[in-house]
Amino acid sequence: MAKKPDPDSDEPKKLTTYTIKLDDAQMQKLQAACAAKYWEEVEVPYARFAFKGPKVNVTAYTSGKVVVAGKETEDFVQNVIEAAVTGEAKLGYDEVHHPEWFEPHAGLDESGKGDLFGPVVTATVVADKPAIDAWLTAGVRDSKTIVDAQILKLDELIRATPGAVAETCYCGMAKYNELMLKPRANLNRLLAWQHAIALEKALQKKWVPRGLLDQFTKEPLVQQELVRRGVAKFRLDMRTKAESDPVVAAASIVARAEYVRLMHELSREFGDKLQKGAGASAKAQAAHLVEKFGARALGRFAKLHFRTAYEVVAAAGKLDELPLPVPREKTEWKH
Repeated sequence: MAKKPDPDSDEPKKLTTYTIKLDDAQMQKLQAACAAKYWEEVEVPYARFAFKGPKVNVTAYTSGKVVVAGKETEDFVQNVIEAAVTGEAKLGYDEVHHPEWFEPHAGLDESGKGDLFGPVVTATVVADKPAIDAWLTAGVRDSKTIVDAQILKLDELIRATPGAVAETCYCGMAKYNELMLKPRANLNRLLAWQHAIALEKALQKKWVPRGLLDQFTKEPLVQQELVRRGVAKFRLDMRTKAESDPVVAAASIVARAEYVRLMHELSREFGDKLQKGAGASAKAQAAHLVEKFGARALGRFAKLHFRTAYEVVAAAGKLDELPLPVPREKTEWKH
């Protein structure tokens, strides 16, 4: 029986912790169940094994004691234990409250938009209930909560799922910078074009009547692009935090996995691991790149329309070598 936390404790209840005693066979079953969900395996002193999953940590000790700590309700954490010990698939997702998650539909998301280095990748995934059930069991969720090693494994799983379709679209860095440095360039319009291409390719392989897009603009840019491309009798909805839908979550994983692979190729060309994001470390690396290879080489790796790129080239005194325009103030809608 799981040990419940003291309700009278004054300690902050950040995690709900349960302890259970398992025999060796149950331990093996628990380890296999956690691994099958593609949870991140972590090192814990004196532990037989430990996994970090979405909203739950599982640590098993050689004594047979298992500690499960979760940020969710008692039922959720208890289900993790029961699913592992009994082999029953308790998903923690409510088909009663979200039946639309399990209907055949498309999910759309992108990756790399906020990173200085590397391209922007859009992805469309099309799936129905059997695939969605399998992905939820495997731990498919918003890619922002998953480390790169898991991302690549889950991407492989998604692409290999029978009946499911995954398509991506991106521009190489030279083409991306060519498009984005034009006077009337707009990243949201480029994203809409890429989303429409990936979606159209996916629908040609597996038609579904509707899709859900993680909203990146208030304007119906993707819908307008679909009309221009002749995609009819298809409804595309969009909302913020759409990754709660498992098919959109799958698209976020596919997009991120492609971005990770492309960044690996660019890093190999650069000779060092390129930094993700657009913070101080990425800016310092861009400055080193300009110093080592010259300002023009920056366009092989970085998004030149970023304010950071302009600041790096200007600080190096090389705007004559790479005459970047003074960046506009940010006007993109944020969610």
